Amino acid sequence: MKRRPFIKKLIQSTGGIYLASQSSLLYGSNFGTKTKGLGIALVGLGGYAGGQLAPALLETEHCYLASIVTGTKEKESVWAKKYNIKKENIYNYDNFDAIANNNDIDIVYVVLPNSMHAEFTIRAAKAGKHVICEKPMATSVEDCKKMIAACKDAGKMLSIGYRLHFDPFHDEIMRIGQNKVYGEMNVASEFSFMLKDPKRWRTQKDLAGGGPLMDLGIYALQGSIYSFGELPTSLWAKNTTIDTSFFKDIEGSLEWELTFPSGKSYCKTSYEKPIYAELKHNTEKGEVKLENAFYYGGLKGSTPDGKMEIKPVNQQAQQMDAFALNIIENTPSIVPGEMGLRDNYLIEKIYESADDNSKIIQLNDIPNILDIRRIK
Repeated sequence: MKRRPFIKKLIQSTGGIYLASQSSLLYGSNFGTKTKGLGIALVGLGGYAGGQLAPALLETEHCYLASIVTGTKEKESVWAKKYNIKKENIYNYDNFDAIANNNDIDIVYVVLPNSMHAEFTIRAAKAGKHVICEKPMATSVEDCKKMIAACKDAGKMLSIGYRLHFDPFHDEIMRIGQNKVYGEMNVASEFSFMLKDPKRWRTQKDLAGGGPLMDLGIYALQGSIYSFGELPTSLWAKNTTIDTSFFKDIEGSLEWELTFPSGKSYCKTSYEKPIYAELKHNTEKGEVKLENAFYYGGLKGSTPDGKMEIKPVNQQAQQMDAFALNIIENTPSIVPGEMGLRDNYLIEKIYESADDNSKIIQLNDIPNILDIRRIK
């Protein structure tokens, strides 16, 4: 379950700006004990959990790594020693439901292959825990609805791992695009890298649910929506897979166009091209661009006025601290389950168009979920 380790090698996240608490208190389980915030259980100890989330939890102010859930016995002692995790806070996928009796755990972070997101989100909610679920939220709209319902029935919050909503470069992209700082615009976005290993779960449809659209394309999709601050009204898509002998069950490459009330966005994603990530606004007054746009760090931004002078942050630490504060202060997540549902809906429509000769699809029944924030 390695998650883009090559990005980790290329880019090292730097720095960390913490969200300020409105209180000087430290919160523990049930807010009764003085610990380092709310306890998080990481479910799935692959490359992303080990390379990004766990290290980020050493920097967070309002939450900490309290528990691990893994199907690999050998990882238990390694993680327990490295992160000082109590033996009773180590679980596997079979005894996972016993977390219901563990007051050290407040939040479950699901970091499993896509097809397992729904099961463990629902089980976590039934165990009485708040949930962060990695993107894509699930492999179907129906599963997304079940996940949202389970969390609501349990009275628990559900957030999706959209880390870029907590990155200041993307905040600036939102501000510029939503306020039309440089006039009317169209958007172009691409996220690609080479992945042709049949043993990797991302190339297996039963685990991934699809190809690069489910994994990388969702960033371009999200970037388009929050650049305009609007929901798309129609789309068309084209399967542009080159190696059809390898990519039989999933797409290897895909392109699509979204039409918004105030412009268009053309997006590309691929497992067949060298690593590349860009989000660009083509405006009346020139180009606004984010290079390395969807990486964990190393982002570079420019506008018609020059370079964006922005201090980088640890995206994962920001994201998890923000959710912890949502729980503590009873405020809504800016990346709720409903946003994940919306994006899964769009993914299904993109696949539908690609499978039907790039048919133009009207999005009349799109879930009406926009970013809660309007960047002024």
